[in-house]
Amino acid sequence: MKLTVIGAGAVGATTADNLVRRNIAEEIILLDIKEGVAEGKAQDMMQTAALLGFDSKIKGVTNDYLQTAGSSVAVVTSGLPRKPGMTREELIGTNANIVKSVVENLVKYSPDIIILIVSNPMDTMTYLALKSSGLPKNRIIGMGGALDSARFKYQLATKLNASPNDLNALVIGGHGDTTMIPLINHATWNSIPVTHFLDPVEQEEIVKKTMVGGATLTALIGTSAWYAPGAAAAAMVESIVLNQNRLFTASVYLEGEFGEEDINIGVPVILNKNGWERIVPIQLSDSEKELFKASTDAVRNMNNVLKESNLI
Repeated sequence: MKLTVIGAGAVGATTADNLVRRNIAEEIILLDIKEGVAEGKAQDMMQTAALLGFDSKIKGVTNDYLQTAGSSVAVVTSGLPRKPGMTREELIGTNANIVKSVVENLVKYSPDIIILIVSNPMDTMTYLALKSSGLPKNRIIGMGGALDSARFKYQLATKLNASPNDLNALVIGGHGDTTMIPLINHATWNSIPVTHFLDPVEQEEIVKKTMVGGATLTALIGTSAWYAPGAAAAAMVESIVLNQNRLFTASVYLEGEFGEEDINIGVPVILNKNGWERIVPIQLSDSEKELFKASTDAVRNMNNVLKESNLI
């Protein structure tokens, strides 16, 4: 089993580190365009093997896609990160060309690959990857919803003084500060609705903090976060590699589900050896349906930039 991570920046390196610690692949390729960066970070990670007890091998390479040949899954993190005050949407022009080139090279050497997109704006980059790769829709997945749901659980756990592991909570919609939809009315604490413990003001506060979770970290750190995104990507890859059938929110291609067509956006899915196996339907309230429609409209506006630029 071979896995590939494209981009050896903070998110890519953290993804690779999480994967190698999970010991789920014989080999992990870490690829970057900057000479020596992937090689150095891979060597640094390998020097933790005796301390952490893993047997997976990680190899860093500079822009050599031949080394990725035969990969089962690839995680694409390449592209510019967000800077303070920058929206994910503003990244589209630069990152679209990068992601398209990366995806085409991955498919060239690994035609049966499953691709997980982390690059922002994530839903639009996932849509671009699907349209430019020629792969079946179930083998192109966007990571964002898994990260947003983890951030939602963090906010709930903080307010409830609960273990995040006892919480079930989903964020659907676009992976953006104004497009994501934390489903507070569906969230549970060991099967008990969290709304039993939180008043409406507290619920609204949690939803708002979740929605600006990425922007909050960008303002504090000065760039995009990396620990939680890397962990989210690795968890999704593990579910695919080990055929775990875990439920994640992921950006996948809709063909009538949730009343939408020809769009990649975050909805609950089952991840296994086939990529995303199926979309899990959930009953949305009228207000949640309105929010979802607004979210899809916003993502479509970004997708139109791809069409106007002849990228798809």
